[in-house]
Amino acid sequence: MPKRSPVATRPEQIFADLRDVARRVRIALSEEMAESAEELPHDAAPARQVGHFAQLERARVLAAGVSGLDKLADGRADRMSDEEYFGVEAVVLFEGRPAIPIQGRDFAPQQGDWSVLNVHRAAIRESIGRVGRIEVTGHPGLDWAGTAFLVGPEAVMTNRHVAVEFARADGNGGWTFREGISARVDTAEEVGGEPGDGPPEFDITDVLGIHQDVDMALLRVAPASGTNPLPTPLAVAAEPPADVAGRRVYLIGYPAWDGRRNEPESMRRIFMDVYNVKRLQPGTATELVPDRLVVKHDCSTLGSNSGSPVIDLTDHRVLGLHFGGRYRVGNFAVPLWQLVDDPLLRRARVNFV
Repeated sequence: MPKRSPVATRPEQIFADLRDVARRVRIALSEEMAESAEELPHDAAPARQVGHFAQLERARVLAAGVSGLDKLADGRADRMSDEEYFGVEAVVLFEGRPAIPIQGRDFAPQQGDWSVLNVHRAAIRESIGRVGRIEVTGHPGLDWAGTAFLVGPEAVMTNRHVAVEFARADGNGGWTFREGISARVDTAEEVGGEPGDGPPEFDITDVLGIHQDVDMALLRVAPASGTNPLPTPLAVAAEPPADVAGRRVYLIGYPAWDGRRNEPESMRRIFMDVYNVKRLQPGTATELVPDRLVVKHDCSTLGSNSGSPVIDLTDHRVLGLHFGGRYRVGNFAVPLWQLVDDPLLRRARVNFV
């Protein structure tokens, strides 16, 4: 199968049983079509009409994907049409590498290959509460800049390219806030939520440092006025996992529309045109590139996932700091266990476990 999907992993590698996935999608489609079979009244609101037609189009694409999966399972990939390739890609994005909305610091029950997330719900919810969106005030062009997560008793980690939106070098080897700009970390910003609605916010009070070699920044935080104390930080892996390639991981972050680097239709299929809200994004680590301080993964990410933690689904320790990706190639993160003795991370008292 050609590499058409922005997920740089073949369906045969993602799904344990192609026939079972086809069966599951077929059943879901039959239920959806039964619900949508009734025609809309001619005077239905335009938004409702658009949503109805979008649902029908989604069903058509997924039905083609079911047909394509059947052919792949039968070893007849050479007989697949372009429409079936497109449909299989949609199934991969919906089922294999979803971007699951978070509501109330929780996520909907999952089926199929990612039903394993349900078993880990309590631990994943703990992770969710320690990840937030960096909100900025006074910036000329941004309301928020990326994702950050709590790694120390008073420290969050994000990317250098996120931090420089509100911080600058002070000329003495340190960093300070840009004039007129302040920043905070909001651990809510969920789908359907209102700004400031939900769990606590952390005020960013200082720039602990910006790493010289990798795309990383560490920021000092304090509880926002009137909120509870900071929660305990996420555990960060102090040693490499036994195996990297194929290891199940998940991200938590705030994917945003990014038409410059991603194909718009693929984004719509993954994110259903809902962006800038907190999501759980499962996938696998695919490769360690030790000489470049890079670990690759194939979770469905977009811009503003920058600064997301890559978390091991086995023990829920943070393996990496996501910093970017290339469409149809994969995503890149900093392998944090390789920085266990780094002076900046020591100064931030990163919670290596």
